[in-house]
Amino acid sequence: MAPDTTLAATPATPATPALPDRPARPQVDAPGTEPRSRRQGTPVDGVDVLGSLSPSRAGDFMTCPLLYRFRTVDRLPEQSSPEAVRGTVVHKVLEDLFDLPAPERTPERAADLLAPSWEAMLAQEPELAEMFGGEGPEIGAWMASCSEALERYFTLEDPRRLEPAQRELYVETVLDSKLLLRGFVDRLDVAPTGEVRVVDYKTGRSPSEFFEAKALFQMKFYALVLWRSTGTMPTVLQLIYLGNGEVLRYSPDEADLRATERKVEAVWGAVNRAAESGDWRPSKGPLCAWCSFQALCPEFGGTPPPLPEVAPQQVVDPGLAPEDVD
Repeated sequence: MAPDTTLAATPATPATPALPDRPARPQVDAPGTEPRSRRQGTPVDGVDVLGSLSPSRAGDFMTCPLLYRFRTVDRLPEQSSPEAVRGTVVHKVLEDLFDLPAPERTPERAADLLAPSWEAMLAQEPELAEMFGGEGPEIGAWMASCSEALERYFTLEDPRRLEPAQRELYVETVLDSKLLLRGFVDRLDVAPTGEVRVVDYKTGRSPSEFFEAKALFQMKFYALVLWRSTGTMPTVLQLIYLGNGEVLRYSPDEADLRATERKVEAVWGAVNRAAESGDWRPSKGPLCAWCSFQALCPEFGGTPPPLPEVAPQQVVDPGLAPEDVD
């Protein structure tokens, strides 16, 4: 596939819309701790928010309310998977790649960045080494899969022709309902004429038609946040699937984003009703095969633990999860 240059990002021009500055990366909340913003008690832009949602947390609830409870209320630990760690490492390589001068953004330099990125991650989380060997994948084969994802990236884009306006951008906005929406955008490209493209990298394969709407919801969520916070509606939402070299593009309009806002508000209302009633019922579906909590799920003969006493605060502000940051 020829490199995509339909909306090559360029340095800011007079036509470029105002975009948020790149703030320091918020820390991810550790399991079992009270969310940072609730501990600090700081309003957002002078507004005492009612609660917060990220696209991952909203997606959890829409997939299975019990999954949302396990991750957000109980904050049960989940073991990292080789697939998730591959995503983190490949994202880091692509971020570091764009730190290089444009002519140096080559497949060879990306390959050179791979091992240092993995070693830096391993230094921070030595337990990740336990995933390999035994019943898990061999480290050599896993590193090869990371290399393949990076090689495939260069068949889809030419990073030498791109100068992203923002990378790893933390975005947030407060809706009229005082619900805080937040998350991280992998990349923002801005054309000389001001069009904005939101780009997200996925190291897995492109979804089937059944799961495509779920993937697009995340991107529409980001588009909504950017629209509400900057007044500029993204022109293109682009998902780059490095597992099979597919690119999914979507052009939102105002009706799309208003519908997404209504959907987010409805999810938040359902979360609050579940919190008030204590009814976090499971929803069995195709994604159950990858769930870490089958042993605790009634659909698989398990029994959830008692609800923790801190549940109300954690429902109000579940914090940013690792999948929101990667």
